[in-house]
Amino acid sequence: MVINSIVYRHGKRNENISLEEVGDVLTEEKVFLWVGLWQPDAEFMRVLQAKFGLHDLAIEDALTAHQRPKIEQYGDSLFIVMKTARLQDDDQILFGETHFFVGKNFLITVRHGASESYAPIRQRAEENTTMLCEGPGYALYCILDFIVDHYSQITSSLSNRISDMEDAMFRTEFDRQTVKNVYILRRQLLALRNAAMPVDEICQQLVRFHEDVIPKSLRAYIRDVQDHAHHVVIDAEDMREMLTSAMHVNLALVSVQQNEVGKKLAGWGAILIIPTIIFSMYGMNFEDMPELHAKLGYPVILGVTLVICLVLWRRLKRSGWL
Repeated sequence: MVINSIVYRHGKRNENISLEEVGDVLTEEKVFLWVGLWQPDAEFMRVLQAKFGLHDLAIEDALTAHQRPKIEQYGDSLFIVMKTARLQDDDQILFGETHFFVGKNFLITVRHGASESYAPIRQRAEENTTMLCEGPGYALYCILDFIVDHYSQITSSLSNRISDMEDAMFRTEFDRQTVKNVYILRRQLLALRNAAMPVDEICQQLVRFHEDVIPKSLRAYIRDVQDHAHHVVIDAEDMREMLTSAMHVNLALVSVQQNEVGKKLAGWGAILIIPTIIFSMYGMNFEDMPELHAKLGYPVILGVTLVICLVLWRRLKRSGWL
């Protein structure tokens, strides 16, 4: 459950410690503790709560991996929930969660579900010792930036797939599987949008109300994360709108094609009804009918029928019905 537990003194990585040693570290100046956890159980979280003085409601939320993105303040610490996203090889988006406990001198990350390892993020943060001297705020920024950058990478990767889907939709044939894929992708883009949209509020609160965690030197970084999240929301909405428009165009093309087929069937039906009426009339048992007993009666009636059909065919052809 414990991925790492590292002490940073004056912005430099110092040592790995166990939970039993946490109490002594938290009392030191210019020191903060960065703990990374992976799906911990309830018993372990209760021990963690006692060591760091975490709130019951925050612990309860951290044990449940189905929270909405949010930021809450409990006493001297913050509890932040972020949705994580990862794109599979089949272009399916897997979502997970990362929960943050942030205090003046500690940062605890709790990962659930689909999430990349934060080890590269830790290495990146450790390269900037000046910013790490500010406390856990810079480490928090690095993870937030990593999560939001993954959102952006997903939207960029899906743009090519959406272009292919649009090409498949601009046809007069109805493809049930393509429409199903479009619906699934629109639903995933909605989930990505809903994951990125609360980041704006989280960043605003961090900048405006929590200077003890996010000092002035870090505010520009947090606003950068906020801006990237805003772009993800816009891109996701634009992609969903493009897919919706493509579906409407496909349905319109299919409807037009069906109308064309219907017009042709109606035109041929109009032509065929003429001989049907004439021949059915001569099938009635009346003695006094024109040309009934004439030797040329049959070819004359047949010729008249063909001429009328030909004239009607030419008129329908010119009007575009055939």
